[in-house]
Amino acid sequence: MSTALLQRIPDDNNGSANINLNWPERYISIAAGVKLSFSGIRNIFKSPFTSILKLGAGGYLVNRGISGHCELYSQAGKINTSPVNINIRSSLTVNRSRTEVYDFWRKLDNLPLFMKHLESVNVINEKRSHWVLKLPTGVANVSWDAEIVHDDPGYMIGWSSLPDSIIDNAGKIRFRDSENGGTQIDVVISYQPPAGGFGASVAHVLNPVFKKLVDDDVQNFKQYMDIPEEEGIITL
Repeated sequence: MSTALLQRIPDDNNGSANINLNWPERYISIAAGVKLSFSGIRNIFKSPFTSILKLGAGGYLVNRGISGHCELYSQAGKINTSPVNINIRSSLTVNRSRTEVYDFWRKLDNLPLFMKHLESVNVINEKRSHWVLKLPTGVANVSWDAEIVHDDPGYMIGWSSLPDSIIDNAGKIRFRDSENGGTQIDVVISYQPPAGGFGASVAHVLNPVFKKLVDDDVQNFKQYMDIPEEEGIITL
């Protein structure tokens, strides 16, 4: 799934723009709605107020499941049943040659030197690597394996998490000669939130957070690469 994250193009969903619930969610919604409604009917005389609330909620859930449309999901940004892809883009220019910058980035275990949210990147072989992400709370780490899926030496690197990774993500970085000297770097990182409207809402909340992380990291990269060589810090 990850290798297609950067290639997906939204379509018109064949006239089903109002359907934003997958069938498993619709079944669960109908079942929960029926259960709530029966509970409300059984206790209508014993607890009228609570029963009315249950009947209202049950009716909403049944209608939600039958229609396949959830307005809350729509407001969260999930307008159809297609997966929600989040793309984060960033660009910068560094005062180094394109070959130098590519060589530094291609050595993946260099990344934690400027990507502060990464605990480590361990290179397994020429294509595969193991990534460890530090969570903001600092209470745990999240790890996954990734693979280089496109490598155009000196110009572009594309990577993707392997199937069944905890974080389904992909990315690519392009290197271009800058008109004013140095190297123009364009970064795109894509990820998929958990399935369903909940995942979509979480993604929209977390997107600015991830965007700031990426922006901070690329700025760190700029500072790191712009350090004079005589200081002996750059490792290519």
